[in-house]
Amino acid sequence: MDLPPVGLGTMGIDDPEAVATALAAGYRHVDTARIYDNEAVVGEGLAAALAERDGVAGDREDAASDLDREDVTVATKLWIDDLAADAAAPAARESADRLGVDRIDLLYVHRPRGDYDPEATLPALDRLVDEGLVRNVGVSNFEIADLDRAIDVLGRPPAAHQTELHPLFYRPALLDHAREHGYPVVAYSPLAGGRVREVDAVVDVAEAHGTTPETVAIAWAAAKEPVVPIPKASTAAHLRANLAAADLDLDDAEVAAIDAVERETELFPE
Repeated sequence: MDLPPVGLGTMGIDDPEAVATALAAGYRHVDTARIYDNEAVVGEGLAAALAERDGVAGDREDAASDLDREDVTVATKLWIDDLAADAAAPAARESADRLGVDRIDLLYVHRPRGDYDPEATLPALDRLVDEGLVRNVGVSNFEIADLDRAIDVLGRPPAAHQTELHPLFYRPALLDHAREHGYPVVAYSPLAGGRVREVDAVVDVAEAHGTTPETVAIAWAAAKEPVVPIPKASTAAHLRANLAAADLDLDDAEVAAIDAVERETELFPE
C-alpha cells in the first residue's frame, strides 16, 4: 500500500478545524480509531475541507484547491470488542457512517486482543473489501508471531502495520519483517509525547540543522523505510512543520546517533 511520507494522527483531537486545516496544508493520510471517540470529528473535518475546495464554504486562504477525496487515505481501527466475525462488519459500517465516507480506505485491527481470532476476524474484514466498504485491511500493535499468522490467514501481507515508534521506543526486528514482506509501518506517537525534546542525541542533531527536536524525530522515523510517521498536531504552524519534516535529510552518522539512544519508554504498553 502506498502512503504519503507523513500522515496525521488524531488521538485526542476534538476539533474538526484541525483536520480541515491539515488537509488544506497538504496532508493526504488521516488516522483515527473507534476508541478515540473522534471519528465524527475527522469526518466533519474532511467534509469541511472538501466543501471549501468546492467553494461551498471557505475563508481559509491556504485551502488546497486540488484536494480530492480519492487522494485521501482515511484510516480507522476496530477496537478489541468489535473483532468477532459477526461484530466486525456492523462496527465497520458504524465507523464509516461516523466518518461520513462510503468506503474506509484502511481498516485496522487495533490490537490482537479481546475478540480477535485471526481465523475468524481477518476473513470477516476481507469480506468487507469484497463488498466495497473497505479498501485495505491493516493490523496494529502486532508482534512478529501475530504478523506471521495474519499473513498465513490472509495469504498476503497486511496493507500496513501500525505500531508505536519514536527515538525512545524502536524495534528494528519489526521493520525488518515489514521490509521482508513488503508492507509499510505506520508509526504512531513519533514525538514520544513531547519527550524527544529531552533526548540529547535528538537535540544535538536539531541544533546542527537549526531546527526542532520534533522535526528531527519525524525525519529520523521517515528515513527508516518503510516507516510512515503520523504525528498529532492541531495548529497550522505545527501541522506544516510536521509535514515538511520528512524533507529533512539526516546523514548516516546522525541516524546512527539516534539509533543508539537507550530505549525504555513505551507510551502505550498492553
